[in-house]
Amino acid sequence: MAGSYEVTATRKRPQDFDKLVGQDFVVSTLENAIKENRIAHAYLFSGPRGVGKTSSARLLAKALNCEKGPTPHPCGECPSCKAIAIGQDVDVIEIDGASNTSVNDIRAIKEEVMYPPQSSRYKIYIIDEVHMLSTSAFNALLKTIEEPPEYIIFIFATTELQKVPATIRSRCQQFRFHLIGQEDIMKCLRSAAEDLGIEADEDALFWIARESTGSMRDAYTLFDQVAAFSGNHITLQGIKEKLSVAGFSAIEDIVRKTLNGRSEETLNAISALFEQGVSADQIVKDSAEFFRTLLLYKSGIKRPEILGAALSDIPEDIADLLTPQQIEAALKAFLDLYRDLRYSLSPRFEIELLFLRLSALPSSVSKEELIKRLEDMKKGIAAGTVVVKTAPKAITLPVQKENTEAEKKTAEIATPTAVEEIAPETSPADDPEEEMEEIVEKPFTITKEDLPAIAEALKKMGKLTPARYLSSIESIHEDGNFFCFVLSKPLAYNTLKNEEKSLSKAIAAALGESPAIKLQLEAKENEEARFSTQMKELKTFFGGTLMHSSKEQDTDKEIDRHATAVEPVRTYEDDGIPPEPDEED
Repeated sequence: MAGSYEVTATRKRPQDFDKLVGQDFVVSTLENAIKENRIAHAYLFSGPRGVGKTSSARLLAKALNCEKGPTPHPCGECPSCKAIAIGQDVDVIEIDGASNTSVNDIRAIKEEVMYPPQSSRYKIYIIDEVHMLSTSAFNALLKTIEEPPEYIIFIFATTELQKVPATIRSRCQQFRFHLIGQEDIMKCLRSAAEDLGIEADEDALFWIARESTGSMRDAYTLFDQVAAFSGNHITLQGIKEKLSVAGFSAIEDIVRKTLNGRSEETLNAISALFEQGVSADQIVKDSAEFFRTLLLYKSGIKRPEILGAALSDIPEDIADLLTPQQIEAALKAFLDLYRDLRYSLSPRFEIELLFLRLSALPSSVSKEELIKRLEDMKKGIAAGTVVVKTAPKAITLPVQKENTEAEKKTAEIATPTAVEEIAPETSPADDPEEEMEEIVEKPFTITKEDLPAIAEALKKMGKLTPARYLSSIESIHEDGNFFCFVLSKPLAYNTLKNEEKSLSKAIAAALGESPAIKLQLEAKENEEARFSTQMKELKTFFGGTLMHSSKEQDTDKEIDRHATAVEPVRTYEDDGIPPEPDEED
């Protein structure tokens, strides 16, 4: 008959607690509660989809209403067990919370609970997807589930426990269902294949179990779909062809070509996947799973159910080529791309671009690794295992006067600093003094021969006046860490002192170094000889130092002319009478 076919998920639904897979804690707790007759009036089953919540609710109802019960092992033969198994027991009412969300639906339940069960021990309400009820509906349930009649039992099931109000959760015994292990799912799939007389390859069942992500119902549904086009033999190759899946081996081939720098072959392989009907989402998803498997393998994981692939399928050459940090970077790139595909102009372009970028993956270094290398280098320098060779002094090529400042800078050729790591067992040099002589540089100095070049640099900076006064520098000598420029003319000293920063920049531009400088004003030894007799007498009376006027046009004759107008000063020695003191004194 056409209507006699039953899907595997329904056909393989457990009819006894012993057949419930992957929920040992739930099974043991419920069985002990039934044995000790500690039956609660409200239960709340929560967990992912397809892990046995509704099946457990029916098993609990069957165990409570079995003619031989309450018993943790219902007979399955009495009218109550048979009616519950096919969902036709009038005392076990299953309600879809997603379609009965209003407060009126809950009020109908409140009216019904006043009537005792017709033929069973308990009247049981199983409300699936209870989190879909409205707030008013939940409020209407509070009093009923807190103090129901002794023959009423509520069993709630939900995939989103956080949406169930705390007032409801506090009135129920809570059981959390977990995802089912991959090995347990494969055992159930083997049993389903044997029941149908179908031969199934292990790698094909492994793929189905992995795709189900811990949901037994999803695994059975996918198994039925694969069995429909596979005939009497389920193979992984047939699954890839019919379901348009890239697969682990296809991504491995593309990644190997990419890392070997064969860009053209990489793009051709990606194009072949699209021609086979593989979606962009599927390619990115399979690529992410590939790098996740490599990352777990590099971390020491060997269990196939965790890796998502058999150990024999792991590409050892790719795993040895990449570091865990590089694999993690590739995995993150594909995860980011999966999130961005919905906004992409062309998902295919995005995938091709990302794979081409992976060609540089073996040489990529994370920021953390770079910082670690620098820290190791610092420690090596401090310990003496790493020697830093100082770069030689920059050599300035001869430059024509009409060249610009930028051309002068480009004429400088310098050898970069080299860092050489020396193994601890390296023997020392035969002659350390000769080795030191090789790396000692000629000390930097400034002479009066360098002044024309410095003056030219000042002119190019627009400092014409300071450039003219450089000729007034009498001498240059080292004073500690400074180069001291000695001047005898106050006007030249003051001008250059005001432009000291510009002078430093000009020295750096002309000589390639930026030393510390200072200016010093000193009078010549014969300076006082240039002054007139009258000025010397003034000096005798007032004290101090004789200096010329800042104006260069003042001459000795002008000084003599002004000095003659001054009345000769009588001294204390001439008449023996001391001068009268000033008021300030």
